[in-house]
Amino acid sequence: MARTADLEGQSLTEIADYHNDVVDSLALFLQPIHQQDSSRFLGYSLAEFHELLLGRIEETDLRSSLAVLAAVEAALRIDYLLRATKRHKDPLSKAFRTIYRKKQENARFDEGLLDLWVKCYPELRGLIGELRAALHFRHWLAHGRYWERPKHGRFDYVSVYTLADILLTNFPLYRN
Repeated sequence: MARTADLEGQSLTEIADYHNDVVDSLALFLQPIHQQDSSRFLGYSLAEFHELLLGRIEETDLRSSLAVLAAVEAALRIDYLLRATKRHKDPLSKAFRTIYRKKQENARFDEGLLDLWVKCYPELRGLIGELRAALHFRHWLAHGRYWERPKHGRFDYVSVYTLADILLTNFPLYRN
């Protein structure tokens, strides 16, 4: 098992900073002025540069969305490990200890941990429902996007980041 004192996930701020740096870099790199510096862009029109930039930003948004959702899962799994190993007395910690005795770090996230969050914190049901919908989007991203995008395609980087921020603000997570 990972030592709980060493558990640390990537913060949303780190992900957002990286995302913004990449988008800004793309905007600088994919300016028509670079057509002179690289044979790669030889013959590109302004419209083609714009289309390329939009496509690269869209791809960056998708990759950043995946990172944000992974960070949310990491935060909730770290919370699970802390509650299961630090002997907290609240109902969720007790329920997590029961799972931990059987599954250790291999507890199921959606059908296991999130179900217990809903049971112990019913006021979080709506947020957990939104997270579950976002997890379908994450599965689509993580598994190569080889099937049609989920019908609830309302997720993009901004909506995923906003949901993650709300979740991590409203969930009573234990910290190291």
